[in-house]
Amino acid sequence: MSTAIDLAEVPLRQLNQVLHDAESGGFDVLNPRGAHAVACGITTNVTVEVAGSVGYYCAGMHQVGTVVVNGNSGPGLAENIMSGTVRTTGNASMSAAATGCGGLVVIEGDAGARCGISMKGVDIVVGGSIGHMGAFMAQAGNLVVLGDAGADLGDSIYEAVLYVRGEVESLGSDCVEKEMRPEHLAAVRHLLQAADMTASPADFRRYGSERQMYSFHVDDIDAELAEGAGAVK
Repeated sequence: MSTAIDLAEVPLRQLNQVLHDAESGGFDVLNPRGAHAVACGITTNVTVEVAGSVGYYCAGMHQVGTVVVNGNSGPGLAENIMSGTVRTTGNASMSAAATGCGGLVVIEGDAGARCGISMKGVDIVVGGSIGHMGAFMAQAGNLVVLGDAGADLGDSIYEAVLYVRGEVESLGSDCVEKEMRPEHLAAVRHLLQAADMTASPADFRRYGSERQMYSFHVDDIDAELAEGAGAVK
């Protein structure tokens, strides 16, 4: 049985403290009314259901458990998520899952600009489309978009992998389309199942780094090591 917490009666700070102190269980957050920083920094295996839309940084620094927003989410949804699951049933504003290091972020609707900016291992599944500069400087993890992607997708990307089913307005610097091999089809299938979304993996295209902007190339490692060894006396 879930515990109901009404933000029309309880201060936001108290809500977050209750969630931090809880070791397990479920919580229904009522009347969020666009509040900011709802359910941030959760470190225990709790399930939080938010009945309505939220403002910026909902479920920021999420580490364990599940947060579901039954509505829309403002900027920075699940910013710096480490593990666990964060889902919004509506749309998400800009910078969703920014700098995320792990876990799963599901956006059932559309996501705004810079979705997955500087992602570092998080998996993101978007049921709709994303705005411009998606996965800007994305370092690791996967971004799956069932709709379209805006301009400059994957600009300055490192080793994250992007899958888009719809149209891509344009690719950013050093981002190129790559072959969809069997292991990538399997990865998309797994992520769609985890997000509880239905689509054919064969309909997606894969994008990633051309690796032309790196200051270090792995092919040069022998020369780099030899030079370094020569400098040691």
